[in-house]
Amino acid sequence: MAIGDENKLTDPASFFLKPGSPRQRQYEALRAYFVEGKPSEEAARAFGYSPGAFRVLCSHFRNNPEAREFFLLTSVGRPPGVRHHDPVREEVIALRKKNYSVYDISNALAERGKKVTPAVIRDILREEGFAPLPRRLDEERPVCSGPAVQPVADVRMFSLEEREFTTQCGGLFLFVPDLVKLNLPELATAAGLPGSKSIPASQALLSTLALKLWSIERKSHVMSLVADSGLALFAGLNVIPKKSFLSEYSHRLERRHTLRLLGAWQEKLSGSEIIKGESINLDFHSLPYGGEHPVVEKHFVAMRSRRQPSILAFLAQDADSNVFCYSNADLRKGEEAEEVFRFIEFWKEHHGGTLPRELVFDSKLTTHAGLARLDSLGVPFITLRRRDKRLLAEIKALPPSAWRVVALEHVTRKFRTPRVFEQTVTIAKCSLRQVFIEDLGHDEPTILLTNQRTKTIKRLITRYAQRMLIENALSDAVRFFHMNALSSAVALKVDFDLALLVVASGLYRRFANRMRGYADAQARQIFRDLVDLPATIKIKPSEICVTFHRRAHLPILLASDLFAETPTVPWWNGAQLVLQATNVS
Repeated sequence: MAIGDENKLTDPASFFLKPGSPRQRQYEALRAYFVEGKPSEEAARAFGYSPGAFRVLCSHFRNNPEAREFFLLTSVGRPPGVRHHDPVREEVIALRKKNYSVYDISNALAERGKKVTPAVIRDILREEGFAPLPRRLDEERPVCSGPAVQPVADVRMFSLEEREFTTQCGGLFLFVPDLVKLNLPELATAAGLPGSKSIPASQALLSTLALKLWSIERKSHVMSLVADSGLALFAGLNVIPKKSFLSEYSHRLERRHTLRLLGAWQEKLSGSEIIKGESINLDFHSLPYGGEHPVVEKHFVAMRSRRQPSILAFLAQDADSNVFCYSNADLRKGEEAEEVFRFIEFWKEHHGGTLPRELVFDSKLTTHAGLARLDSLGVPFITLRRRDKRLLAEIKALPPSAWRVVALEHVTRKFRTPRVFEQTVTIAKCSLRQVFIEDLGHDEPTILLTNQRTKTIKRLITRYAQRMLIENALSDAVRFFHMNALSSAVALKVDFDLALLVVASGLYRRFANRMRGYADAQARQIFRDLVDLPATIKIKPSEICVTFHRRAHLPILLASDLFAETPTVPWWNGAQLVLQATNVS
């Protein structure tokens, strides 16, 4: 500064105590703390920092290996639309001094009619030398005006007044024709699901089912979609229910509700391409639980190769469609061997008293006594036998001449010509057919047990190999339907969640069967290509028109028969659904 300058420094101490630049302010504050030994809060207060912000500044300084370059001036471009002397900049700085976060500042400015993005605000604060805010206690947060109170879900406020809006959940309406054909309100009634005047049972079922169809991982995640009018319209409500209702609703359900829902679903689909019932895969699956809860038992979790707190679930899958047709998550230790017989009773009740035509499962599903009981009931089965030292020694002692080679057909695997040895064994006073199998690509031989006397060994091996498809279905259920994202430690809540998975997987398969090339696709691919579609919805008198926006796979939808249907939707007061696509010409 020149001696003759009019703005010459009159008080030299103020140069250090009242720094004129953000970099100097940082320097003086840190020097007071590290060199002069002033307490952190005192140094922060002296130079205009909040205690938390100053702690962050000190941390950044300690962790900078080039500490001497910490204060070098950098050339920072001006945020677009905001000049250095713009009043907006001053407002941003003033709000930060009140402990406002970047998003708090953005919202506060928006309320004043000034739209400034968080990225611009972040640039301004960085230029002015403000460190990021640390985590704050609730009492440290500024009092800001909260979001507008959302209306409560109430079917009595459901309106079909003429209007037009855009929804991100347009693909949900692709399931409406099938939901009408299957008479979803009747399903809710048959299940005896609880409801209220504001949210009847049908709307409650539609709301919870929508989360499964749209791959919403947790009930809390619905809050990001509460403002989507399309999601509410799908369920026949004014708005979608909040997470509090969704959590409370599942607490009102008992196993009898879930069984009735699954039973009504079975009866709707029995004999269809979804549940043919020719052969059923059975399996247990442990749903891992991350916390500690006295109700939750420890089970072996295959995906983590260890025992840990988890909820044991039983699942049945139609072997032809690979669709789940039954579930039970209300199981305790010691009940596993009995569950197959509960499934048989369920099947008889909803299939005119007939027994399952064939059950296929692994060795851990039931006991040897359970196998004898299945045989006495006349239920055909294929299972594995556990290998013990005695059996392995018996297999090793067999001469080469005892084995014969079979050629497997219609299998896509490398090992197609295994060696087999067949014998009859008595297990739990029951005569069963036992087959040793070598050269299947495993280190140890495979041992099959069955009570089917006439089926060829080729068909036995091929059918059991197809059972592995349930593992693919379980993977899809985990990745897309979020089966492992436990809704609760309470098994009954999880039980209802699994029942919704059964229904949702069936709806996806019915939908995919209409789409050329997607008959064998998993739900996550179907959703990605065909369902995850925004749409414009126009409500007209007695008609709801859903117009899908342009997407790469839209021609596949248009080539199906889906858009030709105009179902009358009961939960829309009898309004018709019209599906169409944006004109591509």
